[in-house]
Amino acid sequence: MKKNVLIIGAGGVAQVVAHKCAQHNDVLGDLHIASRTKSKCDAIIASVEEKGAMKVPGTFAAHAVDAMDTAAVADLIRETGAQIVVNVGSPFVNMSVLDACIQTGAAYMDTAIHEDPGKICETPPWYGNYEWKKREACEKAGVTAILGVGFDPGVVNAYARLAEEEYLDTIESIDIVDINAGSHGKWFSTNFDPEINFREFTGTVYSWQNGAWQSNTMFEVGREWDLPVVGRQKAYMTGHDEVHSLSARYPQADVRFWMGFGDHYINVFTVLKNLGLLSEQPVTTAEGQEVIPLKVVKAVLPDPASLAPNYTGKTCIGDVVRGTKDGKPAEVFIYNVADHKEAYEEVGSQGISYTAGVPPVAAAILIANGTWDVRKMANVEDLDPRPFINLLNRIGLPTRVKDAAGDRAVEFG
Repeated sequence: MKKNVLIIGAGGVAQVVAHKCAQHNDVLGDLHIASRTKSKCDAIIASVEEKGAMKVPGTFAAHAVDAMDTAAVADLIRETGAQIVVNVGSPFVNMSVLDACIQTGAAYMDTAIHEDPGKICETPPWYGNYEWKKREACEKAGVTAILGVGFDPGVVNAYARLAEEEYLDTIESIDIVDINAGSHGKWFSTNFDPEINFREFTGTVYSWQNGAWQSNTMFEVGREWDLPVVGRQKAYMTGHDEVHSLSARYPQADVRFWMGFGDHYINVFTVLKNLGLLSEQPVTTAEGQEVIPLKVVKAVLPDPASLAPNYTGKTCIGDVVRGTKDGKPAEVFIYNVADHKEAYEEVGSQGISYTAGVPPVAAAILIANGTWDVRKMANVEDLDPRPFINLLNRIGLPTRVKDAAGDRAVEFG
């Protein structure tokens, strides 16, 4: 069994991870959290203590580290004795943290594909540009590395594997639909790091259709979805991490990602983009100061963590999977509904952070008890989804399935 966890990052998702790890420290052992700014880690630990989240008395310590410094991260892993590293820092640090885990033998996980700060929307498949190049090194070192184990990517990947094994004989299409029907009360804000959010939507929209990569522009392709709880919602085809791994496992299927956007978000986004304010390339002001427009926009927008206290409403995220069953056309929707207010009351974060932060803790528990300690690199769809979904049901993200037989909870014996 592996134990002792090091959390990298101190944002809204890290707060959820910290609380959930504390709730299961009887299994996970000593807990540590590190970011460039130690005071942010101290604040998260204070929130854990305020909620009385620690299941059993134990260590929860804060550290300062530059997560882009592989040697510094490796030293911290050795210092803390961490055997599991949960990387919920910026996607810019994925490769340096992964390398540190390979050097030390610690298990690794993240919730998004690595990004190069100077590049946006690289050639697909995105995992092939960075993480997948470390597959051989992970297997040689016997290091478990689970990629993209948030909700999307992450849980939705497990849902695709579940559809394959439990509900359909063949798979013809996988449509991942992400709807946030909540309200934060701000004039404009993003639900997670604005820099990462905007970078995601300023490049080419890649989907896997007809056995090849297809290209569109953002907000070019939209459709309305009628979903449980949140009702009819407009969503747009968007480039996203899980398309790039699911297309490798299901090359015969069309794989698309759809995200809900309101007209106000689209209008603000369009103005910012047309003005050049979403550019990651530096510009020089009239005063001779060099700035990166995207970082300026990030600095003036609300911190996503600040949205949590007043956030209301629900999210609905899941997979619409079509194919055949017993020789006939069939469709299944596997999904979760999360509540912003309930998330805040439990862990002090809003629902978007909650859905992203609970799954890596479930994965950490499955690594700790050996179930997912595969000693190689894997995307979530490469792993048995049943213990993962059962555990998520118990720790805050219950799964439901809707098909011809009705709408029901999912649990495996």
